[in-house]
Formats: sequence, C-alpha cells, structure tokens
Amino acid sequence: MGNKQGELETCVCLQGYDLIGITETWWDSSCDWSVGMEGYRLFRKDRQGRRGGGITLYVNDQLECMELHLGMDEEPTESLWVRIKGRAGAGDIIAGVCYRPPDQGDRADEALYRQIGAASRSQALVLMGDFNHPDICWRDNAAERKQSRKFLECVDDNFLLQVIEEPRGEVPCWTLFSPIRKAW
Repeated sequence: MGNKQGELETCVCLQGYDLIGITETWWDSSCDWSVGMEGYRLFRKDRQGRRGGGITLYVNDQLECMELHLGMDEEPTESLWVRIKGRAGAGDIIAGVCYRPPDQGDRADEALYRQIGAASRSQALVLMGDFNHPDICWRDNAAERKQSRKFLECVDDNFLLQVIEEPRGEVPCWTLFSPIRKAW
C-alpha cells in the first residue's frame, strides 16, 4: 500500500465509500503515522512473523462500530471482523475482510470457514477479500482443486452470494459476498 495511499485517498474522496477493505497491505509499525484517513476509523491486522500480507478495514467514522474477535482461540487467520450498528429499525451489519494466502493449509482454511459461519449468522454480512481460489468458475459453481471446492461449500453452507464478479481497476483478485436472505 505504501505508494498507493494517495491514490486511495483521492478515490475515497471522489466516491464517498462507507467501507473500504484492503488485503496485502504489507504494513508494519513503521507505517503507523501514515495509514490513517480523515473521516474513517481504521481497523488493521498486520501479518506477524513473516513478510507481506496484512489486512485493513476503514469504516466511515459516522458509523458506530466495534471490532469482533471471531475464532481467536483457533488457528490464526488473516481476517478482520467489525460489527456496524444499524440505523433505527435496521439490524447490525457484520463487515469482514480476509486474505487467504495461496499456500494456506487445511487447518487455517477450516478456522476461516468457522469464522465466516459465525459472522454469517447475523442479519447482514459484507465479506470481502482475496481468497486465492483462481480455479473457481462462479457461473457453474465448480472448481478443480479440493481447497476451492471446500470454499464453495462454505459459501453455500452460509447462504452467501457473490456480488462482485470482476475486479475493478488494478485490483488483481477480490470478492464481495452478501447473505442471500438479506436484500439491500
């Protein structure tokens, strides 16, 4: 993200997003002074013990929110979960951003799927991230690799619907899911 922060801030200023999820930030404590953005509350989880990775969620500071700690007793995953208080008469929204490294093992995958399951029990879920399953054919709901098929099972088991079908701009791979049972 280092050299893209200005571009991000310009895009946000023009579009006025309420939520911004970013994967593979590559941030560490040396970035603390430069990653905040006016008008947004920053939630972040830097990768520990090795280079790369890291996830961030910016939430419009007009929204009341708090970080959730789903699956903290399990295998560590690169996921971040926030509950956003719904407006009068509306339920709360859970927002999650996840990064699944291409070499992630089955135990970490299962821990991530349990977190997604817990988050999807809310009235509304916005799940975004890079899940690194390039062999998935969303049109046919099929995949070649076992790990990708397991991910599709998680999506189906939690009644999630892919909303974004193609990356926009320079984003190499990202997905946004929302529960089928909740119409926006």
